[in-house]
Amino acid sequence: MAVVEMSKLNLIAMSYDRDKILNALQRTQATEIKLHSEIEYTAPLTEDTEALSERLTRGETALEVLLPRIETYYKANKIKSDNLGEVEISYHEFIGAGDNAQKCEKLIEQLNTLLDKERELKAELASVERLISSAEIYSHFSGSLRPENTAHTALRLGTLPSQQKDAFCAQAENIPLLSFRFMASDSDSELIMLAVHRASESDMNDMLQGVGFASCPFADDCTGEELYNSLKEKKREITKNIEKINSEILSFDKHIKDLKIYCDFLGFGLEKATSAEKMRKTAATFLLEAYVPEEAQPDVERALDGATDTVWYKFSQPSEDETPPTLLKNNKVVKNFEAVTDMYSPVNYREFDPNTVMAFFYSLFLGFIMGDVIYGLLMTAFGGFIYLRQKRETGMKKLAGVFAIGGIFAVFWGFLFNSFLGMNALPYTVMPDAKDGRYSLMGIKIPSVLVISMLIGMVQLCAGYVCRAVQCWRRGDIRGGIFDGMSWACFMVGLMLAVVGLVEDFSIPSLAIAGGIVAGASLLLAMLTAGRKEKFFGKFTKGFGAAYGVINVVSDILSYARLYGLMLSGAVIAQIISGFVVTGYNGSSPFLFSGNAGLIILGVFLMIVGHAFNLAIGLLGAYIHDARLQYVEFYGRFYEGEGELFRPLGSDMKHTRLELSETN
Repeated sequence: MAVVEMSKLNLIAMSYDRDKILNALQRTQATEIKLHSEIEYTAPLTEDTEALSERLTRGETALEVLLPRIETYYKANKIKSDNLGEVEISYHEFIGAGDNAQKCEKLIEQLNTLLDKERELKAELASVERLISSAEIYSHFSGSLRPENTAHTALRLGTLPSQQKDAFCAQAENIPLLSFRFMASDSDSELIMLAVHRASESDMNDMLQGVGFASCPFADDCTGEELYNSLKEKKREITKNIEKINSEILSFDKHIKDLKIYCDFLGFGLEKATSAEKMRKTAATFLLEAYVPEEAQPDVERALDGATDTVWYKFSQPSEDETPPTLLKNNKVVKNFEAVTDMYSPVNYREFDPNTVMAFFYSLFLGFIMGDVIYGLLMTAFGGFIYLRQKRETGMKKLAGVFAIGGIFAVFWGFLFNSFLGMNALPYTVMPDAKDGRYSLMGIKIPSVLVISMLIGMVQLCAGYVCRAVQCWRRGDIRGGIFDGMSWACFMVGLMLAVVGLVEDFSIPSLAIAGGIVAGASLLLAMLTAGRKEKFFGKFTKGFGAAYGVINVVSDILSYARLYGLMLSGAVIAQIISGFVVTGYNGSSPFLFSGNAGLIILGVFLMIVGHAFNLAIGLLGAYIHDARLQYVEFYGRFYEGEGELFRPLGSDMKHTRLELSETN
C-alpha cells in the first residue's frame, strides 16, 4: 500500500547524443520526461513529426487489415502462430528495427498497394453484381437490346413492375396502333417489348410513365443473353483476381513479426520526437528533466553511463510545488483494483494509496450482493481463467481479477446465507433470511439484512475516517488527524454500537447507552475543534457545520441499503428459477422430477439460461453500485485524487513486449 517515491532527473548532453540517450532511458522503462523549466540562454527544442506520423499511420493501417485476415485464415485452417498476439522481443531486436526500415517500408508499400487494388476490385465487383441483377431478366431476351425504330414505328424495350401489369393492359387498349408482348418475368418485374405508330408515341410515353415503366438501361449492341453471360464472366474474372490478391496478402504472414516490431519502433520514434517539445536546447547541447522511481535510479544511472561519456546528470527530490506522476506498488491482488480507482481519479502522488483498503471493501460488497456459493465459484473460475489467459496488464485482465476475487467473497457470504443457486443445501443458516428475516429496531420491524447492510456501511465509513487521519498524519498534521479523522471514526463506532444495542433481537441494551455516549462525546469533540483555525465567529459556524454534517453521514449510511436491494433481487430470482426446476415453487411440482421429458429439458434450459442471466445482471449491477459506494461514500471521507499515472518513455507498445534483461 504505497505510492512509489520519485526522484527528479536533470540531464545535459550533446545534441548528437540525444537519440542514443533516449534509447537508453527507454530500455530502463523507468523514466517519464517532464516539461523542462525555462532557463536563460536556452530555447525550446522542436522537431517535425509529420513525416514520421504518416509512416506510422501507413504501417498501422496495413496491420489493422492484415492481422484479422490472417487470424481468420489461420483459425479456418487450424494453423498455430505466436506472431498474431503480442510479440516478445529483446531490446536489441527492437532497436535493430531501424536497420530494417527500408525493407519494412517496401513491405508496407507493397501491402497497401495490394489492399488498394483489392478495394478497387471489390468496388468493381459490387458494380458488376448490380448490373447482373438488372440484366438477369433480359437474359431471356434473344433479340438486340438496341431495337431500331423504323420510319413509322417506335420500338421500346424495358421492364414494368409486376403489380402494374393489369393497369398497363387496361390503359394500353386506349392507345391506337400499340402492340406489346411480355417476354419474361421475375418476382418483381415484367420484361416487355412495345411497338407503336409514330402518331401514338406521345400517348404511349405518358401512359408508360404513369405505370412505372423503366427503359432498358443497357446500350450494348448485343442480345440480353449475351450481355448477361458476359457480365457473369466478368464477375468470375474479378472474383478470381480478388482471390489472387488475397493469397498474395496472406503470404505476408511471414513478415508479421517484422512489421509489428517496425510499427512499434516508429511509434517510439514519434514519441521521442514529440517529447522533444518538453526539452530545451543550446547551440550544442540539450537539456532534459524527468521523473524516475527512486528504486530504479541505479538502473537509469547505469543506462546513462553506458550510453555516452559526454553526459552530465544529477538526481534530486521534487520540490513541494511539483506534483510528480503516480506509480503504485501493490501486490498482484490489489493491483487489479487500481483500475477501479483510476476510473474515478488516479491517486495523487502526495497522498497515500487507499487501494488495499478499498479492495477489501469492494470485494466484501461484491460478494455480499452475489451472496451464493455456486455463483461465487463461477465468478472465480471464469474470472481466473480470463485473468490467466491475458498476458498484458489490460483493463480486461484487471476486471477479471476483480470478479475472481469477488467470487471468493461470494462463496463466503453464500455459506453464511446457505444459498446454493438460491437453494438451502446446509442444515444450518448463519445469516437471517434475506427475504423474510426481520429485526425489531425500537419496536419497528425492519428487514434483517437491511440492518446488516447498513452496519457494514458504517464499518467502511469508519475506515474512511481512519484513512483521513492517516492522510493528515503523513503530512505532519497530528491534530487534524485526531479531530477531523479519529473523532469521526469514534462517532461511527459509537453509532454502530448504538444501532446494535437498539436491535431488540440481540438483547444487548447496554450497548445502546455505551454507543450513545461514545457517539455524543465524539461529535462534541468534532464540533469544538472544527473551527480551531478560525476566529470567533468562524469557530461557531464551523462547529455548527460539523453538527449539521451528521445529516450527511446518516444519508451516506442509508446509501448502503443498495447492498440489500441488489442482494435481495438476485436471491429472489435465483430462488424462483431453482424453485420451479428443482424444489418446486409455491406447491408446484419441480420440472426435474415431473417424469415429463419436455419439462425436464425445459428445466435444464431454465437452470442454465436463467442462472446465467441472473449472474450476468447481478454482476453488472454489483460492479456499478459497488464502485459508486467506493467513490462517493468511502472516498468522500478523505480521497483527493487528480493524480497522473506514471508513463515511462517507450512503454506504450501496441504489438510488442520488451524482455529487458541485462543480457539482451
